[in-house]
Amino acid sequence: MSSAAKFFFTESLLKWDAGENKREMPWKREKDPYKIWLSEIILQQTRVVQGWAYYNRFIQQYPDIKKLAAAPENDIFKLWEGLGYYTRCRNLIATAKYIATELNGIFPTDYFDILQLKGIGAYTAAAIASFAYNLPYAVVDGNVMRVLARYFAIETPIDSNEGKKEFSSLARQLLKEGLAGKYNQAIMDFGATICKPQQPLCLQCPLAKKCAALRLQVVNNLPVKSKKLLKKNRWFYYLLIEKNNDFLVRIRNEKDIWQQLHEFVLIENDKVLTPEELVELPAVKKMIGKNAVLQHVSVKHKQQLTHQTIQGFFIHYKIKNAEVPEGYQFENKAAILQLAFPRFITGYFDERKAFFEGKQQI
Repeated sequence: MSSAAKFFFTESLLKWDAGENKREMPWKREKDPYKIWLSEIILQQTRVVQGWAYYNRFIQQYPDIKKLAAAPENDIFKLWEGLGYYTRCRNLIATAKYIATELNGIFPTDYFDILQLKGIGAYTAAAIASFAYNLPYAVVDGNVMRVLARYFAIETPIDSNEGKKEFSSLARQLLKEGLAGKYNQAIMDFGATICKPQQPLCLQCPLAKKCAALRLQVVNNLPVKSKKLLKKNRWFYYLLIEKNNDFLVRIRNEKDIWQQLHEFVLIENDKVLTPEELVELPAVKKMIGKNAVLQHVSVKHKQQLTHQTIQGFFIHYKIKNAEVPEGYQFENKAAILQLAFPRFITGYFDERKAFFEGKQQI
């Protein structure tokens, strides 16, 4: 596309941002790199409406990076609880500690130094560099690629190596000199509010008269993705093994989902099992013993993750004697409610809220 079309794109976008963009968020126009970094990590794989409340709670609890670095890890995970994608939280902790100890709490001011921090990729580094320091680096995320794919009618798949290079190169060319932060915020807001994934507001779009996708009537066909996400199904059966009012829990340490979060005794199976079938499994028999008394079976719980679907049940047994699996320990209900658990398990806590708060026995 011509340089005139590119000029029109950038100038129209900045004009829209100055006069019509009403999108407000607590981190918008923020210059503190710590707060920008925190917002960007929270918003990875998270909708703004959900991340907003988490951001506010984190800033209130940890107003600067040194306070975050010094906090007990379980407290941070507990505050993160429900956001999912817990690798983000682990990287958040690691980077906070690194900056606090190795950099005396001072956030890097160079793009490439920012890029070296754990959990920070090209997009997040560009966001921090441009918003905090107005450095000339273009952000390229799903919103940005969608806007560019439609305006320039680009059919290169956005999830291909070729596509990533093409969109990154184009984004750099469109960046307004001296206004990197403003431009980046404008295109991100524009993709979220006007050039939306579904039902884009083409009639209200200030770019409409030069939008190639609109002219070719292919708006809803862009951007193009080449890869189809394959998802697997997993069945989780959590045993709430109770002895003297305490329950067995552990921290998940495997390189799997929910690493470093807590859980009850887990039996994973490749199919649906009834409580009667479950209790006949050798591993279950070994754990609950002969005199276990079934107390409660939950409704089916389900959580959809990016690459997999987790389904399963919670089965509560009271026991007298049994073999404690390695890595588990007994905790009372009050202590359990202070630990960080994945959303799949906190959903069960909601189901049995009265029991875990001590308002009912069974």
